[in-house]
Amino acid sequence: MFYDLNVPYSPGDPEASATLSFLAELGYTTVALSQTITGKLPPNPTPPALPSDIPKGLSVLTRLNLPLSDPAQNQRLTSIAQAYDLVALRPSNEKALLNACTNAECDIISLDLSVRHPYHFKFKMLSAAIARGIRFEICYGPGITGSGLEPRRNLIGNAMSLIRATRGRGIIVSSEAKKALGVRAPFDVVNLACVWGLSQELGKEAICAESRKVVALAQLKRTSWRGIIDVVDGGQIPPPKSNAPAVGTSGSGSKSKTESNGDNLKRKASVGAEPVADAADKPLSKREMKRRSKKARLEAALGGSDASPAT
Repeated sequence: MFYDLNVPYSPGDPEASATLSFLAELGYTTVALSQTITGKLPPNPTPPALPSDIPKGLSVLTRLNLPLSDPAQNQRLTSIAQAYDLVALRPSNEKALLNACTNAECDIISLDLSVRHPYHFKFKMLSAAIARGIRFEICYGPGITGSGLEPRRNLIGNAMSLIRATRGRGIIVSSEAKKALGVRAPFDVVNLACVWGLSQELGKEAICAESRKVVALAQLKRTSWRGIIDVVDGGQIPPPKSNAPAVGTSGSGSKSKTESNGDNLKRKASVGAEPVADAADKPLSKREMKRRSKKARLEAALGGSDASPAT
């Protein structure tokens, strides 16, 4: 199962259907259509309507991207997250990145790696986010479709720095491709991850296992109490079972079935008791054969003593 958790989408986009069809043809099974909101957060944001012609076998999720520059901006993230399947933050400075790693309620931290950052990635800060279940996203689309060599150079350098700071853990790879031409096959993405410094196994996990964990944890946060307790069964009272006999069966048949069920619940006979009549046809055990032979010898001895003439 391959995941692409960042495909930009807006209602009425003519390229959306072709992109989804191409992703399904390449072997992706789960795709997240992302919507970006800049500026002040709306009071009741709603995800856009999904395309009607989704390919068969492709699961489509909704995702919200929020650029973050001020830590006080994310006060309503918990209420907004209920409307979307995934919530991703894009910090623009080191202070916002620190707040996203330690306090913000989000599922993904998606950094714009196609630009040069004036700070360095630190292991202590990034590991705090990984311990909370948050994953860091590397988007290869801007480095492929961007104009000039500068975005590609920045993407490679920043991706190598991010992988070095996280020790290769908690990394997912997405496309962020606005057109089908910016999408790459899953194993091409694995090769790109190897160029950035990930091993082939970790590169495959970045689009399989790690992405699946993001989706599962996000669903658990939204359907359970604090991500700990989830209601699996509502506890409804089951309907009473009917005791009426089935159609086409007689009362004797049901009675014999009840009696046989009752016999199964009886206690087994003790070892020293005589065998029941139903078990007469069964082969005797060695212990039973010894017991019977001993009893026969004892009866023969007693019978011989009684038949001897009296003196």
